[in-house]
Amino acid sequence: MNADELDWNQTLREQWEFHWNHQIRARLEGLTDDEYFWSPVPNAWSVRPRGTSTAPVQAGAGDFTIDYAFPEPTPAPFTAIAWRLGHVIVGVLAARNAAHFGAPAASYESWDYAGTAATALDQLETQLDTWLTGVHSLGADGLRVPVGEKEPYPELPMAALVLHVHRELIHHLSEVCLLRDLYLHTKTATG
Repeated sequence: MNADELDWNQTLREQWEFHWNHQIRARLEGLTDDEYFWSPVPNAWSVRPRGTSTAPVQAGAGDFTIDYAFPEPTPAPFTAIAWRLGHVIVGVLAARNAAHFGAPAASYESWDYAGTAATALDQLETQLDTWLTGVHSLGADGLRVPVGEKEPYPELPMAALVLHVHRELIHHLSEVCLLRDLYLHTKTATG
């Protein structure tokens, strides 16, 4: 098959779907609340009950907020699984779903962050489904359209945004899996 015959939209979706279906999804099964909030280091950023954070900014609309600062401190704080999932759900997916695929408006400040691992995983699944449905709806021609002013590089095509979002998903969700491994081996070793 040559490049002219390749279904680029399907190929881009399969880049993420393969990773999700054969690596990440199974690794997230059974995520506990203790793992979700666990921090292997002091002062890690996380998602916390409203009013309990000491981070410079606590964003969120519900009972839980996400820690952050702008500009980000150097070195950047370590982030717990809850924070990493919050970032992926809101900053990587929900904001893009709103900007490009007609989903409800979403931002770090307006999000109702999950207070449990199960709720966070449900939010993740919902945003992933919306994202993949939106990417599919672009077809081949939509992948060539510039992303526009809703993104930092408005002249880039949607295909570049799809690749960026998929890299972010693979990157951050692999970190979540590594933290689960660390949690398992730390908790097993210390009882």
